[in-house]
Amino acid sequence: MTMKDFSRRAALTLGAAALATPMLSRRSWAAVSLTVADPGGPYSAGYRKAFYDPFTAETGIEVVSVARDAEPTAQFKSMVETKSYIWDVCTITLSARLILERDGLLDEINLDPAAVTDLMPGSVHPNFLGVDVYSTVFGYNTATVEKPPASWADFWDTDAFPGRRSLRKNPIDTLEQALLADGVALKDLYPLDLDRAFAKLDELKDRVDVWWTGGAQTSQMIQSGEVDMIAAWNARLQAAIDSGAQARIVWNQGLYSIEGWGLPKGGPKADAARQFVAFCTKAEQQAKFTDDLSYGPTNLRAYDFIAPERAAQLPTAPQNLSVMALADEAWWEANRAKVTERFNSWLLF
Repeated sequence: MTMKDFSRRAALTLGAAALATPMLSRRSWAAVSLTVADPGGPYSAGYRKAFYDPFTAETGIEVVSVARDAEPTAQFKSMVETKSYIWDVCTITLSARLILERDGLLDEINLDPAAVTDLMPGSVHPNFLGVDVYSTVFGYNTATVEKPPASWADFWDTDAFPGRRSLRKNPIDTLEQALLADGVALKDLYPLDLDRAFAKLDELKDRVDVWWTGGAQTSQMIQSGEVDMIAAWNARLQAAIDSGAQARIVWNQGLYSIEGWGLPKGGPKADAARQFVAFCTKAEQQAKFTDDLSYGPTNLRAYDFIAPERAAQLPTAPQNLSVMALADEAWWEANRAKVTERFNSWLLF
């Protein structure tokens, strides 16, 4: 064998080894599967298209999705304390993140700072990655409300904007809406002036036809025409509109919050789970779930991949995000119990 033949064979061998390295890495992950907990229903379908299947295709790590409890904090606590992990990654809200962080139940995610430069404020924490944004807004029946309302002051004005009203039977969002109706600016909402909020609610209390308790109820009421104006979550209103309801969403003075991924402390598949969470930062991937879910991506570059007509229906589209504010989950975490007690008493009298 000549030196030239040896060099050529060595180069081919080294090249083959270099090409094989990613495949070996992917093959090594193929023995790993992740169990990911989400809210189920359309979430599972949207996330599978955006995150689960593409992540498996890229890494070889299988993603199995399961539906989590509506409030998964108790599941986190049980898993961490017993070291019996029924899932590896779970969707949580910002308010749940505060509770889990306080109790030491979340693992660090260790995201590369370069990967999150396009994500909106409030969506990235050491132990949380926000991937979707939902908002509380109001909608009105375009067939029965002649003059389009444009603010919470209009919602409260039953003379200029007659019609049947519905508010959430919960102080969260409802107190903020009362303050906004009374002229408080979005940027000045917190800490909430409770006396002022309840005084403003007094003005509308007898004109509220339905105090709703569940999201599905809001879709049904605006769809059936039971109410003419309703405070609701944007996705519930959009679902009614998509089903033929003659309704329109008012984004002005909306409050939004963020949902995303958290890892239970000490999980046995934390490395693979972190790789999955990092994958979910990508703009192209976040854009995909908006086909199924009327929630906004947190990576604002995702709008490069979303049709303008669909973007107009999402909370984080620039024209919608600019007239809303992030709800202060920390204030609610500190004050929820006493404010809920006051609100429930107020409803009775």
